[in-house]
Amino acid sequence: MSHLTPVTRRTALAAAAALSVPAAARAAVAPTDGGGLGTAEAPIALRMNANDAFAKMWQTVLIPEFNKKFPHIHVTIDGLPYSEHLTKTLLDLTGATPAYDLICNDDPWTPQIAQTGALLDLKKDCAAWTDADFDWNDFYAAPLAASEWKGVQYGVPLRSNMLLMFYNRTHYKKAGLPEPTPQLTWAEYMAQAPKLVQDVKGEGKVNAWAVSTYFARDQLTPTIWQAILNANGGRLLDKDGKAAFNTPVGVATLQTFVDLLKYAPPGAKSHVFNEELTAFRQGQLATMFMWGSVFRGTAIDPASTTLKPDEVGVQVMPVGSASAGTHRGIWSGEISRKTKYPRAAWTLLQWMSSKDGERFASANVGSFPARRSTLASKPEFPWLAPVFATLAQSYEVAQKGEMWRPRLAKSDAVQQVLADEVARATSGEISPADALKNAAGRIDKLRL
Repeated sequence: MSHLTPVTRRTALAAAAALSVPAAARAAVAPTDGGGLGTAEAPIALRMNANDAFAKMWQTVLIPEFNKKFPHIHVTIDGLPYSEHLTKTLLDLTGATPAYDLICNDDPWTPQIAQTGALLDLKKDCAAWTDADFDWNDFYAAPLAASEWKGVQYGVPLRSNMLLMFYNRTHYKKAGLPEPTPQLTWAEYMAQAPKLVQDVKGEGKVNAWAVSTYFARDQLTPTIWQAILNANGGRLLDKDGKAAFNTPVGVATLQTFVDLLKYAPPGAKSHVFNEELTAFRQGQLATMFMWGSVFRGTAIDPASTTLKPDEVGVQVMPVGSASAGTHRGIWSGEISRKTKYPRAAWTLLQWMSSKDGERFASANVGSFPARRSTLASKPEFPWLAPVFATLAQSYEVAQKGEMWRPRLAKSDAVQQVLADEVARATSGEISPADALKNAAGRIDKLRL
């Protein structure tokens, strides 16, 4: 999943240090051979960082598969806590002797990291080592664009994620309601919600609710409201970087988000990722708005869910006046300009984002593909078929509606403001209108 990091003094200092890197430090890439691919006598050691939510799985599942083809490139993946990831990445990339050859970069961080000059331009600097069948045009535009900045492609999508609607077929059947479809509107969804608060166990009391999602103050809480806003044609910022959401549409969509609490479990005001996910997996929810990467653990893995595969449906979020809704969250792989082994590093990223690499990752670690050919192919497991179809639609919806966090060096600051004010609205501290008025005023003072 995608997250954001609060702007702290440490982050600010890291960013300042990054921007002050002299041109001499932005050295050209290694010689023509790019450091080679290693040999049995002299293997290459690469080090990469990634979010600690999936770093261990990549290390234990993906890297052994990669080494079947490239046995002389030894890869170590360090897991970093999300709250420290951006700061540590900036400090490392701009240091005299970076520890990491590769970094894994979250969706909104690309502008801030790219402007340091510490990353390779993959299409230019790595062109000589790019496989003939590595088709850049095969990627969907939305996930690939997450690591592009000012016309330069700094990364490739490694763990694509989209905000989706999960639903429990058993609950809909019990309520006498038709299953959701990609044509379901927000008005229809809200009209059906009261019927989804019900007794599904025959206990004579309510034991299942219509919905939960991020409601408490969390880095990702604003993305739920933004998905509804974008579905109704609204935007966060205008072309000049000024707040564009403090409008009747913005207020109405935030009210819709707040109104979901009427049909959520007791205590849902404090729900974020773990709480809503646990409730859905335990059969307490008819729907949840959640990152699609949890599908495997929610519908397939009996160790983490009480639900059966045929109980769980997934689709884009409901339709507003403009389109369906979703939100992009992409982890991309990028290469430090100071690595001694750019060719080996690019070989790893190529494999992870290749057609074969995507298919292996989607089947074995739950990472979502970003390539058109992968999503159009027959998946290895039947349960992936509806997921692939939903992803293809969500990528198109996201691209058309620009459904992602601001593409700015100060993206984190914008999201921090939204997290504050949206959470105040969901907690009932202030009205949606006042929350958006406050947020707009604070964001416009940031001078984006």
